[in-house]
Amino acid sequence: MKKVITYGTFDLFHKGHYNIIKRAKALGDYLIVGVTSESFDIERGKLNVRDSLITRIENVRKTGLADEIIIEEYQGQKVSDIIKYDIDILVVGSDWRGKFDYLKNYCDVIYLERTKNISSTKLRSEGIIFNIGVVTDSIEDNDFVQESKYVSGIHVERVFSEEQEVAQRFCDKYELDSCWNDYGEFLSDVDIVYVKTGLNKRAEYIETALKHGKYVISDSPMTLSSEKLRYLFQVARENNVVLIERTTLVYLRAFNQLVWLVHSNLVGDLVSVKCAISQDDFEGGRTFNETVCTAICAVLKLLGKKCQDINTNAVRNQEGRFVYDMISMKYAGALATIEIGTTVDIENELVIIGSNGRVTIPNDWWNTGYFEANISGKEFLKRYSFNFEGNGFRYLLQELMIMIRDKRTECTRLFYDESVKIIEILETINRKDNS
Repeated sequence: MKKVITYGTFDLFHKGHYNIIKRAKALGDYLIVGVTSESFDIERGKLNVRDSLITRIENVRKTGLADEIIIEEYQGQKVSDIIKYDIDILVVGSDWRGKFDYLKNYCDVIYLERTKNISSTKLRSEGIIFNIGVVTDSIEDNDFVQESKYVSGIHVERVFSEEQEVAQRFCDKYELDSCWNDYGEFLSDVDIVYVKTGLNKRAEYIETALKHGKYVISDSPMTLSSEKLRYLFQVARENNVVLIERTTLVYLRAFNQLVWLVHSNLVGDLVSVKCAISQDDFEGGRTFNETVCTAICAVLKLLGKKCQDINTNAVRNQEGRFVYDMISMKYAGALATIEIGTTVDIENELVIIGSNGRVTIPNDWWNTGYFEANISGKEFLKRYSFNFEGNGFRYLLQELMIMIRDKRTECTRLFYDESVKIIEILETINRKDNS
């Protein structure tokens, strides 16, 4: 007897779930379906699962295709299950292609092509699924498509690029439903637009999408003009949609807890915020402007918007290329410093110094998972650790779904006036660096 096993959350059970179970069944004589538990979904960072475990198991049972249903409760269980049940074939959706190749030492691994267009018409009319379209000028997605799989209620469906070949390659690479080089047609069947083009076209795409009544996520900065940014936020308000930028830091539980503790006098009166980041180590090969925006955001969240003075000292090599910048932001009673480097080695960390101690986020602080507090008079470090998965995008998407549900017209994790202030500071930095 040939035994087949497949796994899934099976949340908001739809045609695609049914099809993969049906096709898995056809590959053998006995099918085992593993349904992930709530605790395991949380542990692996799958957010916003709507249906209970009992409901999801019952939906699988109703298919009449599963000979046995088990619960997946922990990382590494697949190996144990394959051995325990003497499995011949593991079936996985093609969007996970390559992720489970290590299990080929135990059984055959088959990646099945997913069912396209599962999110249209019925599911959308019920308010269950929101379609996302990606606007891009390259075939790289910064893990956005992969991260979206951990948030229920959304489906990355289509891609737009002015270059048809780029759109097609992106579509093929990430197994999306359709690709377009006509922006109007692209916008006609999406609810949310993710704009990840170069800065020169970013604002134009954002504005058009907002005027079509679409929620918009954009790489940061959305524009280098504070005036233009104010205008985009006004367009968002007028069309009753939300415009948010990809500053994933503000959506992380650890960073928000850090800000709350610091503002609650954890280390006393703030004296200094030191923020260092190596551009080459930053995600997605971002530009200087994109990199420094994240650092400025961290400073504003900790020290506020009332910056009194800004100074910058850029270092360039013999060819005139940017190498290093030291940015200082003067506040009443406190000083923030931001170090940005490209070809020089900078220790990526965020250090907050107060009158009664310090807090340190070591290494890649923009993906905050934990931090340490050294309080005066206390012998041991206090460590705060939080569950963190992926690159932060899934937490942004989860917050966006909450905003849509609550019919908000502004993001409360990064307010519009905070975003504008970041660009005003960036304008000052760029002006002084180029003077």
